[in-house]
Amino acid sequence: MPKDEKSGLGSGLDALFGPELSSIIDDIQNSAAGDEYGYKTTVNISEVHTNPYQPRRVFDQDKLEELARSIKEHGVFTPILIRPSFDGYQLIAGERRLRAAEMAGNTTIPAIVMEFTDDQMMEISLLENVQREDLSAIEEANGYKQLMDNLHYTQEELGKRVGKSREHISNILRLLKLPVHVQDLIQQQKLTMGQARPLVTLDDEAKTNQIADKIVDEGLSARQVEKLIKSFRRPTMHYEPYVKDSATNEVERNLQHQLQTRVKISKNTITISYSDVEDLNRILELIGYHQD
Repeated sequence: MPKDEKSGLGSGLDALFGPELSSIIDDIQNSAAGDEYGYKTTVNISEVHTNPYQPRRVFDQDKLEELARSIKEHGVFTPILIRPSFDGYQLIAGERRLRAAEMAGNTTIPAIVMEFTDDQMMEISLLENVQREDLSAIEEANGYKQLMDNLHYTQEELGKRVGKSREHISNILRLLKLPVHVQDLIQQQKLTMGQARPLVTLDDEAKTNQIADKIVDEGLSARQVEKLIKSFRRPTMHYEPYVKDSATNEVERNLQHQLQTRVKISKNTITISYSDVEDLNRILELIGYHQD
């Protein structure tokens, strides 16, 4: 494949991971900075393989079809970003354009070829999508987990890298503890992060799935979900039956005999029954009660 112009990538790549990543990626793809970071060319779509580090898994079919119609009429104006691989190229950025171009019947697509390491591929794929707010909460969480597992970021370091608070990173990572069914509902945008977050505190998978379906079916708000979960997690008082020993039974029988009425001994309680006021005065006299 002929190379139009190729310049050293070197320190230029550092800029890709700064706070202005999205605008830099836009500049590169619009050729404003393309020559600085790689070289422009045209590649066969069949030679381009999807990015294994792409965090986004769900693509809006309607929007893809709309983009495909536009490409069919006007062509692809913004090149995709790719890197060389042993059997062609790997996609760095521009998967929607790639998919839509193929849907439009194109066999080739304009591209800028860049030299990226695996770590850089992983990081730029997440950062680009996060900064464009292009991910579902589950996709975002999986992307964060991948970066933490592979690049050994702490939550605080990752937060600074993606421009999010450590609390946001922590909260969104907890969603990965949810059952697969609940994660799918979030992925399908049937559950919001606010609705789903209280479910993390539940231990029973079947109950969690059941409540998630209830939230979707009844359209419960995040506040209503929190109240519902609190009712499930409220501690239940367990009362163990009081079992009298033989000595207590003997005391109970003796009192009944002496007082000639029903006496019941339970835990920390003695109950003496009487029939009327006269019977009460009789019992009080027997136990030695004198009213002053």
